[in-house]
Amino acid sequence: MSKHSSSAARTRRLVAGLAGAALIAGTFAATGAATADPSGGDYLGSRGSDRPDQMTPESHSGWFVQLTGEPRVKGGRPAALNRQHNRFEASADELGVEMTIKHEYRRLWNGVSAEMSPGDAARVAALPDVAAVFPVLTFDAPDPGSLDVPAMSSALAMTGADIAQSELGLTGAGLKVAVLDTGVDYDHPDFGGTGVNGGTPFPTERVVAGWDFVGDDFNADSSSPAYQPVPNPNDNPDDCQGHGTHVAGIIGADGDVRGVAPGVEFGAYRVFGCAGSTTADIIVAALERAHADGMDVVNMSIGAAFATWPEYPTAAASDALVGDGVTVVASIGNSGASGTWSAGAPGVGDSVIGVASFDNVAYDADVFTVSPDDTPIAYSAGSGAPAAPTEGTLPMLATGTPASPNDGCFDAPALGDLTGSAALIQRGSCFFYDKARNAELAGAEAVVIYNNVAGGFSPSLAPPTADDPPIGIPVVAITHADGVFLHERITDDGTELTWTDETITVENPTGGLISAFSSFGLTADLKVKPDLGAPGGQILSTYPLEQGGQAVASGTSMSAPHVAGAVALLLEARPGTDPETVRDLLQNHSVPADLSFVTGAGLLEPVHRQGAGMISIDRSITADTMVSPGKLSLGESQAGPAVRTLTLTNSGDEEVTYALSNTAAVSTAGVPSDPGYFVGGSTADFGGDEVTVPAGGSADVTVTITAPASPALGLYGGYLEFTPEDGEPLRVPYAGFVGDYQEVGVLTQGAFEFPYLGSLTECDRLIGVDCTMGGSWDVHPEGGASYSMADGDFPTLLVHLEHPARSLTVTLHEALADGSIGDAVGGRNNTVLHVDYLGRSGSASAFTPFVWDGTRQKSQGKGPKAQGTQRVPNGDYVLKVTVLKALGNPGNADHVETWVSPAFTVDRAG
Repeated sequence: MSKHSSSAARTRRLVAGLAGAALIAGTFAATGAATADPSGGDYLGSRGSDRPDQMTPESHSGWFVQLTGEPRVKGGRPAALNRQHNRFEASADELGVEMTIKHEYRRLWNGVSAEMSPGDAARVAALPDVAAVFPVLTFDAPDPGSLDVPAMSSALAMTGADIAQSELGLTGAGLKVAVLDTGVDYDHPDFGGTGVNGGTPFPTERVVAGWDFVGDDFNADSSSPAYQPVPNPNDNPDDCQGHGTHVAGIIGADGDVRGVAPGVEFGAYRVFGCAGSTTADIIVAALERAHADGMDVVNMSIGAAFATWPEYPTAAASDALVGDGVTVVASIGNSGASGTWSAGAPGVGDSVIGVASFDNVAYDADVFTVSPDDTPIAYSAGSGAPAAPTEGTLPMLATGTPASPNDGCFDAPALGDLTGSAALIQRGSCFFYDKARNAELAGAEAVVIYNNVAGGFSPSLAPPTADDPPIGIPVVAITHADGVFLHERITDDGTELTWTDETITVENPTGGLISAFSSFGLTADLKVKPDLGAPGGQILSTYPLEQGGQAVASGTSMSAPHVAGAVALLLEARPGTDPETVRDLLQNHSVPADLSFVTGAGLLEPVHRQGAGMISIDRSITADTMVSPGKLSLGESQAGPAVRTLTLTNSGDEEVTYALSNTAAVSTAGVPSDPGYFVGGSTADFGGDEVTVPAGGSADVTVTITAPASPALGLYGGYLEFTPEDGEPLRVPYAGFVGDYQEVGVLTQGAFEFPYLGSLTECDRLIGVDCTMGGSWDVHPEGGASYSMADGDFPTLLVHLEHPARSLTVTLHEALADGSIGDAVGGRNNTVLHVDYLGRSGSASAFTPFVWDGTRQKSQGKGPKAQGTQRVPNGDYVLKVTVLKALGNPGNADHVETWVSPAFTVDRAG
């Protein structure tokens, strides 16, 4: 077999910036394209998704190993936990596993994070003390946001936080809120600081606890030239990035910016350096520290997109924290452009409050004017590009039309000469970077990108790979309506753009609707997520003093702290309320929103996109009645209608009679990365029309919920409504899956006919067997590859997962003469990789590379010679991938999918 020379071999260029985990901030680039109706029913269309035309790798940094014993907060005894950890390490050592332990956990989650090869991780997974093995996902830092100056008052009014403060007199005083983020600028006067950088000793009267787990230079992004994965912990959780200070301000700033709960105290737990990424194992360590410091509420505006299993360690540790009485709030994610099952841990934890984002109703924005009448046009500055000037005039040229879906992209018509102009380009079909770069190369001095759907957005212009140059001209974003207006003006008589230093207040056309970037649930095990929502689009808050003191940002990063502040207000008003009741109360009084792209038609946004809806803080605090549970996860519909019992509780001094009803929300189905929307059709039978709840008492209601017949293999949901004669209704959201969940495909081809057998080439730097900067993939769909097993030249499986999977196992087999699968190498010890609880791939072009290092576990036997690992001899082999579907039965062949690689040769030199 020839070395990578087969005519069938194909090379795909890597896209830098690993999809998957992300600190939650920013927006997405929707295409607005509709797809064909995939499954019948009342089809409404789709929002479309951005799909790069390059294969996109998704990766991780090390491994979590979960041990079988319960952690301390669940009754685990310290001595027993210590014995199990020691036993595990000794067993791994006896197997010859080369493992470097980075963190040990006992308080909230029992296990370790470690660096080891995929093969060693597979061997560890088989040890008796091991419950599961997970990849340590990387969390990307957010863009810093623009420095516009609107007010936060509109966001407070959207949720009733203003009423809770002004009429109920609540501030969150006496509550401690942990912020796991980039740190907090405790010098900031809005947190009681001196207003002088470095002038406030830590801890302060308001930032009373904290820890820096990483240091300024830490960056876990292996694709970055600034890659520095070694933490340098210290006792100063100051913020040199900005995101954490913005988040803390939303929770409880008290100054020029006034947060939701301006009387709380903070714990600042810094898990990011000044730039770049962090890792999930550091998040778990910070959660344990927050618990030890006695925090009452924990906010995490961070998440690993597509890590939709509640078992993932950041979610499981958060659930344990809730079980010990701490309310945990987390962003659900900013991967709305990527479709369903895109929510991430820790927000998917069973007991965590996972928060969606709604757009703010108004915001202030910078302005340019256009001739001949100086019409003002509000804009948002793109991050990763030079700031727009405050003076100067440019002629405007349009690169396409409002009917051009790929305006400015590489596959669009050539842009022509844009020398000296401000180029007007429509959003969609490719990266913002591509549009701006193409315009810059054509001579443009500025780019104005207009939305292809209603509402505003904040584009990120970060280069897609380390080899791509940064954008060198200002790039700003405007609404679709303004873009169409400018296109008409350019087409008619031409127009000029003049930069100004002015700002104006803008009424947001998507205010009160779900934010376009907000991620979809459900969880991998079909639990309702998100739980509820709050304002997260275009939010002003505090920022580090050295970066201006205030900034505007968008993301579920901004909606989660709004809810964390609401929890503090509720706990001040109703001390001792347990976290489960806190979530139920907030859900009961939330208000669901219309479908964001079809308003006014009585269609509700899917439950698996908005949860219970926008929170109403004042109503949740003052309510005398509630319904529990606050949400219903109905699972698969193949077993027939779901029967559930709800309890209504009345703490008031008068009985209340409720009318009972149901409103179905919109359903989704089709390709997860680009789902179609359908009119909902679920029904609910309460066995009666009303229920009376006595004063100081409770009443049970049994409801039978029937899923719609279509869309097949879709996600449906709705709202059970309990409406009194006077006042607003109580609501309980529900959601489920239409049909048999195990009928969905997992090992599907995606956009590039995955899976592939491949290898990395052209690596600029190697760490182990991973290419961390640049590089490309050779793929061998017909076999014929030969591997030297050195310098990164290892057999690598490129696997695309269309849906979440319970586990993925790779086994090694001999290749027969015709290239087909032969006997297992090593008998029952032929497993070379095993991973539990996998999320789906982030896009149709995304894949996860699984590298085989050329070793296997020695055959079973007695004595030292039977232990450890051994290199396989040179020869011909195949790798078999076996995937167990989510909620599947491993003994049911219909719940398992397999794929066998083409034959390849191991050919070590010497």
